[in-house]
This record gives sequence, structure tokens and C-alpha cells, in this order.
Amino acid sequence: MANDWIIDVLADLKTYATKNGLGALSHQLDKSSLIATSEIAASAEKALETTKIEVGKTGRVYRAFADRENA
Repeated sequence: MANDWIIDVLADLKTYATKNGLGALSHQLDKSSLIATSEIAASAEKALETTKIEVGKTGRVYRAFADRENA
């Protein structure tokens, strides 16, 4: 994913904060990392939403938006 790098940056900042006695900052960076992970995951799920296409007697066909030619 394009935004995964931010998780690494937050981890590096947390390591620095912990090593330098910045406990409150370290704790806040934990929270920020959880929020970033959650938002990145939600963004990825949204990109993979599927659409239903009714196709004659074959039933339903599900295809990710990203797979569509005109997406």
C-alpha cells in the first residue's frame, strides 16, 4: 500500500521518544500508529469494494472496482 511508510515513520519516532525519556510522546505515538493503521486499512477496503452484476442464468458475478477497465 502506498501509505504504509507512515507506520514505519511513527515506529521510528516512538523508538526515539522511548530512548530519550519522552514517555507521553511515546504513548501518543502508539495511539497515532493505531489510528494510521485503521485509516489505511479502511482506505484499502474502500478501494476493493465490489459491485454485483446480474448475468443471465449464471447468477451473480462479483468484480472489484479496481479490476474494471474504466475504473
